[in-house]
Amino acid sequence: MTDQSPLTELPFEKALAELEDIVRRLERGDVPLEDSIAIYERGEALKKHCEALLKKAEARIEKINLGPDGKAASVSPLDVET
Repeated sequence: MTDQSPLTELPFEKALAELEDIVRRLERGDVPLEDSIAIYERGEALKKHCEALLKKAEARIEKINLGPDGKAASVSPLDVET
């Protein structure tokens, strides 16, 4: 059963677990049509929430630049493919 917690309160791991549960339920094919539509919509919202959390985390990651001596010299934003 899906959690139905507000998305803003769900950490990434719980949102992903709920999304995986929704996928399993839909793949089984034994969910009534109206329920399928509702959980599919919840799944779409969870997917967007997870993507936003990942994007936010990626923005916080920095690449460590090494100097000629092999020691950390500076940091710069991590190049993330969009």
